[in-house]
Parts: sequence; C-alpha cells; structure tokens
Amino acid sequence: MDADYGIARELSDLQKLRSQYQPELPPCLQGTTVRVELGDATTAADPSGEHVISRSFPHTYGQPLAHFLRATAKVSDAQIITEHPAKRVGIVFCGRQSPGGHNVIWGIHDALKIHNPNSTLLGFLGGSEGLFAQKTLEITNDILATYKNQGGYDMLGRTKDQIRTTEQVNAAMAACKALNLDSLIIIGGVTSNTDAAQLAETFAEAKCQTKVVGVPVTLNGDLKNQFVETNVGFDTICKVNSQLISNMCTDALSAEKYYYFIRLMGRKASHVALECTLQSHPNMVILGEEVAASKLTLFDITNKICDTVQARAEQDKNHGVILLPEGLIESIPEVYALLQEIHGLLTQGISTDKISSQLSPWASALFEFLPPFIKKQLLLHPESDDSAQLSQIETEKLIAHLVETEMNKRLKEGTYKGKKFNAICHFFGYQARGSLPSKFDCDYAYVLGHVCYHILAAGLNGYMATLTNLKNPVNKWRCGAAPITAMMSVKRYGRGPGKASLGKPAVHPATVDLKGKSYELLSQNATKFLLDDVYRNPGPLQFDGPGADAKAITLCVEDQDYMGRIKKLQEYLDKVRTIVKPGCSQDVLKAALSAMSSVTEILSVMTSPSSNVNTPF
Repeated sequence: MDADYGIARELSDLQKLRSQYQPELPPCLQGTTVRVELGDATTAADPSGEHVISRSFPHTYGQPLAHFLRATAKVSDAQIITEHPAKRVGIVFCGRQSPGGHNVIWGIHDALKIHNPNSTLLGFLGGSEGLFAQKTLEITNDILATYKNQGGYDMLGRTKDQIRTTEQVNAAMAACKALNLDSLIIIGGVTSNTDAAQLAETFAEAKCQTKVVGVPVTLNGDLKNQFVETNVGFDTICKVNSQLISNMCTDALSAEKYYYFIRLMGRKASHVALECTLQSHPNMVILGEEVAASKLTLFDITNKICDTVQARAEQDKNHGVILLPEGLIESIPEVYALLQEIHGLLTQGISTDKISSQLSPWASALFEFLPPFIKKQLLLHPESDDSAQLSQIETEKLIAHLVETEMNKRLKEGTYKGKKFNAICHFFGYQARGSLPSKFDCDYAYVLGHVCYHILAAGLNGYMATLTNLKNPVNKWRCGAAPITAMMSVKRYGRGPGKASLGKPAVHPATVDLKGKSYELLSQNATKFLLDDVYRNPGPLQFDGPGADAKAITLCVEDQDYMGRIKKLQEYLDKVRTIVKPGCSQDVLKAALSAMSSVTEILSVMTSPSSNVNTPF
C-alpha cells in the first residue's frame, strides 16, 4: 500500500494545464528575508474559560500574534531574519480530505528550498498512523509535479486521524526526535488543530526542538474565528455542490413534479448549506442553527416543509429543491437527546440489538416511531469527538418520508388539493471533496504553505498559519500567525445518562452566526426563494475567464480582516504614545485621559463575564 503513495499520476489535458498554474505570493512573502512583527500577548475569546485554558497550556498560552511584513514596511521593532540554516520539516494530513491540501505541501516545499536548498521536507504516509510508525516520503519537485493544483490527499494518504492519547502523543514525539525534525506541520480542521495545540504544549514541556504548526484545511468551513476567515477546500466544495444543486433545480423546473431533498456534507455546522443556498437559490434550506435556536422538533420541521409544498401547489408549482445540512439531525432537540442516550449505552458496552430495550420510555417511543433505516443508522458508534456518524445518517430520506406521510394525510383529508407529492433524495459530499481545487483554494493553500515556513523561521511553536483580507486580491492579503490556544474555548456538556458535565479546552466548530451578514442576506431573500423559482446556476468550476476569481459569498459579505484591525489599533496606540509623553501640554494630556477613560469603560463592559459579546457559539 505504501508503494502507491507519491507515484506520478496519469493526468488529463485539463489536469496538465492546472499543474502548470503558479499561484501568486503576497509581497510580504516574496524574497528570502523574513520580516516578522510580534504583537501583544493574546487571550481567550471567551474570558470565562481563560483560567482553564491557561492552566492546561502553561507553555503556549498567551503568546503574541505574529505579522509578516513586506520589505517596504517601516516597523522599528520588527525581527529581520536573513540567515536560513537548513531545516528538516515533517508534514501530515489529518482529517478528511479537502481540495487544495496538496498545495499546502507544495507551498512549504518551495519556501524551504527558496530559503535553503539543503532543507528537507518529509511527508508522513497514511496520516497520523504513518507519523506514529515513522513512515515517510521525502517530497521533491518530481513527486510534486503531478499533484500541483490537484484534488485529494493521495500523495500521502490519510487514516482516521487523531493525535490525542498519551500513547499517540509519545509516538509522535518519538518520531519527531528520531527524524530530527525542526517542525511538524499538521493539515486539518478543528479536531486536528486542537491536537496540534496539545502536541505543541507537550513538546515545549519536554523541551523537544520540534515546533508544531497548524494549517486550517477542512471542507466544512467551521474552523472560523477572529483570526481565520475561511478554510482551504470550502470554496471548492461549495462551488462544486452549487453546480450540482443548480442542475437539480433546472431538472425540477423542467419536469415540474419532483421535490429534491439534498443533504450536504459539512459536519455539525451549516456553513456549506448556507453558502450553496446563496450561490444556487434553491427553494428552501433548513439550517441546523435555526432549528437549535428555535428548538424546532421533527414535527415542526415536517409541518414547515409541508406548508411550503402546499403554498407552492396553490401557485400550481408541484416541484422544488430543499437543502439540509448533514448536522441537522443533531440539532433537533428530541433526536439529539435520543442520540445521547444511545451513545451512553454503547459506551457502556450494550450491544446494538439490545439498545432499544434499555432506552428511557420517551426515547424508546421516539425510536420506535422512526423508520427502520434511520434506527439502524442512529445505532452506529459515534465519532471520536462523540458526535454521530452524520455522513451515514440519511436525514434527507427521513424528512422526505415524514413530509410524504403528512402530505398524503392532508390530501386524504382534503386540506391539500395539489398533485401527489413525489420526493427524490440525494447526498452531496463525497462527489465534491476529491474535486480539482478552485483557483482561490489553489492560491490560499499555496500561500499558507509559505506562511508555515515564516512561522518556522521565526521560531514559533503552537501557532496556526493565517491569512486575512481574503476577499481582496492576493497582493492585498495579510499574512500572519496566531497561537492556537487563542482560538480555544471551554464548553461544558454531558456525555450520556449519569455522566457529569466537564470542560475541556478545544478549538470548537464555529456555527452559522444567526446575527451575521450572511444569514441576514439569506433572510432577505428567503420568501423570494421559497415561492419564486429564481434558480441560479454558477456552472462548473472556472479556472480562467468569468467566474474564475469569484469567491464564496459568505466570505465577501462578512466584515472581517481582524488581523488588519489589530495592526491598525497598534498603530493608533503607538501614535498616542508619540504625542502624549512627558512635556506635552496640559490640554493634550487632559484630552487623552478623557478619551482613554471613555474607551476603557466601554471595553470593560463589553468584555465582562456578564456580557455575551465575546461568548462563542
């Protein structure tokens, strides 16, 4: 099996053309000099969890932000790095494959060789299992040749990845020491980067020379926070899915007799479903975050969709397209509670054929109400993060079944006078995640690879490579790094009957912000989408011409660039220090004191524990 990794691919003409595309670098990453400015110490976004995080990560919590600067930047205390000794770097794919992952490897390889041709990049074969077993492949230009700007993770492969137990962490450290690695780069999402933070802390405590760096790569789009605007792969996944959804919309409009229920991959959060809705304009989307916020039951969701079908039938429209995120099933209160009971019993070693008899009366009643195929899927063992195997639970078929049952009931009662309800179900997930990456993801991933080298050159440990201002052209992107611990929060939750709640620092998935501009845009158009067939087809992925430079709508409408604003604030504070110093006039001093007093009072209120401003979802 290992012999298959890194072999030259057979490329189509389009793949060959894509392999020749050279992503652009922002000015701050060009040349061989690394210029880094370290900002103030970071803190946790959620003040209530700060003491838990700082206690769990004493060596890596509170580290400063890092900003990488262009040659023309005039920053007096910037660190200028011109000497670049040869480095040995290891890189590993963790978590599910996401389009663009190969370009991260390409980027770090190019950066290493530009700064010192004697540097070595080792790829671990088969994900974290390959890391533990010290199975490596030296990355060269020849190996990279047929993987540049290509989809998948097949150059190195991956497994069911985690680096969490003491045994796993020790195996990772042993591998890094044995291979004399200066840095270990972990490519993955929220779970993988949480593991990266723990690994960095353990390495620091053990005085291991290997610095750990994380890269935000996940198709789910849920590794979002003030430092990370989007993830590698999200742009591609949404564009590919949006075309498939649009094709279904066109088919529905042509036949005028089917309702398509489409479940979209994306784990617990509904970012993919929201973005695809804004791109393709289906008739309806049920976001998990809406369901959780409104505590909608299965009955509520069923009636909501049935009312839509009935309203459209009154306009002589007996067709439609409805999107469902795969995490929807866990957002329905009674189903989530049922899953918690099931997972608790599975943890106790109860066999699946005896689970139903061990459930509480209400949970048993719900379980028996569900169709047989859903019962079987709910009994699957949970993932490593205790969530259900969402990709295996056919929520779209469950909802379609319940809607069909209710519509037949209304038809029989005479309250619905439209045509017989017909549903066709689809799950879009695996079809998109092996796609050729979009131009944006090619650029984003490659640049992140270069940022990883800059982090290594600056001697930083426990950081994530970050790029902000992404809705602008590449030459305007801001390159930096943020401590992974600054992205953590502490959630307390139960794990089955009789289990006490607990709090554990982690990078948690960001959910759709129901107060954000993206959701506001959806809300403004929801009625039009519902009743008017304003379907929009963005077409297949474009690599040149119209559409090639299009970016995710949710990325473009949000007001982000947190790192840029932190930098701007620092500039203002520096100006204040320059103007207000011993010898300035009384009037200047009074004005400064008055202004600073007002600002600190406002900020104190906003950051107090009783305020919800900084509470993560």
